[in-house]
Amino acid sequence: MKKIDYAVLLSLGALWGGSFLFMRMGAGAFGALPLAGLRAIGAALCFLPLLASRARLAEWRAHWWPIAVVGLTNSALPFVLFTFATRSLPAGLASIIDGMTPMFAALIGWLWLGQRLDVWRGAGLAIGFAGVVWLAEGSLALGPGAGVALLACVAATVLYGFAVHYTHLRLGRVTPLVVTVGSHMVAALLLLPTTLLAWPTQPPPLQAWLAAAGLAVLCTALAYVLFFWVLARVGATRIMVIPYLIPAFGVLWGALLLGESVSARMLGGCAVILLGTALTTGLVRRRRAAPSLAIEEI
Repeated sequence: MKKIDYAVLLSLGALWGGSFLFMRMGAGAFGALPLAGLRAIGAALCFLPLLASRARLAEWRAHWWPIAVVGLTNSALPFVLFTFATRSLPAGLASIIDGMTPMFAALIGWLWLGQRLDVWRGAGLAIGFAGVVWLAEGSLALGPGAGVALLACVAATVLYGFAVHYTHLRLGRVTPLVVTVGSHMVAALLLLPTTLLAWPTQPPPLQAWLAAAGLAVLCTALAYVLFFWVLARVGATRIMVIPYLIPAFGVLWGALLLGESVSARMLGGCAVILLGTALTTGLVRRRRAAPSLAIEEI
């Protein structure tokens, strides 16, 4: 890997970790449904020129139904759930739960597709869930809505885990860019009615509009373009470092820019969840089995 690849991977962690910062900044003024809708609609408008070719349009028309399912489960619903959650939870805590996505992908692969789940992966799942329970117990002190908000975060990561396998099964031969652009267009269409119906009666302040623009343009459109660019350069194995960077940046942005407190419980829960994720994805064993490739794996 070259320096630019490391820089892009760090940038992706910063951008996707920053999405929780922007949701926290804008959710109170817009509400969960309008802000999620603005994110999807803004991203779809940014993506639209990328679909402007006959070959890509033909591919989209041929696979519109599974792409629509991905749009619902990987964009529309998670956007709403995470935005709803950040009205009650700190951005850092929500980003930590998002780091469980690889764990849920492994669990769903085992339950749905019968994929192998060895002792190490099973232990990783148990450790990761223990970290969530630990965080859940601590989140009760944040207010009466914190427990429901944390469940919303977990539900969003479950949907992400489902979408990983569904995309592989139904859209494995479709151009990834077509899946991404098409699914965000579907998400925009699905969320447009609720965005209009739930639009706030009080005009949102400039800060909330900037947060919505950051979500759509930076954390969604730009992030996905960078993701596919670096994926083509470094491969799927090395790209797996991103889920470990998102919680770190989510906590960092929340502390630096929103003044969120970082408790020992939060750091401990983050460490436990990341350990469970590392075991579930096999990252720890790969490093032990091939120490000479440790730097390349990062």
